[in-house]
Amino acid sequence: MIQTEINELKKEKDAVILAHFYETGDIQDIADHVGDSLYLAQVSQKLPHKVILLAGVYFMGESVKILSPEKTVLVPDTKAGCSLVDHSPFDQYLKWRLENPKGISMTYVNSSAAVKGISDVICTSSNAETIVKSIPEDREILFGPDENLGKYLAKKLNRKMKFWPGSCEVHVLFSAKKLFLLKEKNPDALVLAHPECMDSVLQYADIIGSTSRLIKEVKENKSTQKFIVATETGIFHQMKKENPEAILLQAPFESSCACNDCPYMKLNTLEKIRDALKSLEPQIHLSAKTIKHAKIPLDRMMKITAGHAVEWPEKFTYRPATN
Repeated sequence: MIQTEINELKKEKDAVILAHFYETGDIQDIADHVGDSLYLAQVSQKLPHKVILLAGVYFMGESVKILSPEKTVLVPDTKAGCSLVDHSPFDQYLKWRLENPKGISMTYVNSSAAVKGISDVICTSSNAETIVKSIPEDREILFGPDENLGKYLAKKLNRKMKFWPGSCEVHVLFSAKKLFLLKEKNPDALVLAHPECMDSVLQYADIIGSTSRLIKEVKENKSTQKFIVATETGIFHQMKKENPEAILLQAPFESSCACNDCPYMKLNTLEKIRDALKSLEPQIHLSAKTIKHAKIPLDRMMKITAGHAVEWPEKFTYRPATN
């Protein structure tokens, strides 16, 4: 069995597998640690293994490499990108920063290492509210690249923000009208939604939160066993593990397409994981300066999440990673 091969290779290579909740069930089951972006970043710093294989998308592998540069970091498929990364090219993001030098750049983890390197702090959907609350109220926040998450935070926390016009290609396809109709047919169901969804969808949500928050709700909620879930389908695997009796309904899309799978997450397979462990390729390679610059906002995120106070730069000063 391929799972046996993978487990043997893990021992041989001193490797550990991290997987995101959006991966397929077979990948989640072979992984040593499964979680959301924040959890995977946190746990990666505590691992003794020489090799870390990240089953997720490419920017997640970059984050692991930035936080643990001495490790060999593998990804099963380098084509496993992210529409949010694609929507925030470095040159354009840099121009935006230079046009707003006094704003604090709070950048979503779904971004390239280069974009992280010109940011003041990184956030995930798990800790975004905590990060916003840590920023002085007299400072304007530049939030990107997920505009929907940014607008949700600004509305909930009553903060002044400017938004980068990016979005997740999966979460923007949910239909508010069809969700309303599905909820009418299932009045006993709770609607769980990821904050990357459009505001029109979030208005019908009972619970809005990160993947780990939504899984926790399915595990612990005592009022119902039926949930309408507005996020990527990979999450159903962990939800069912935590609560086998749960009835999980996928929130509907505008079209009839099977758009509820992230095409990038689903590029990863057990065969690619096995082959990556065999060859120790493909690896994440980042320059020392890129790592140095991107680690600053990631470390700031980690400190804030751990409850520590941080200092904020008065204005943006560009530090080219190539000179």
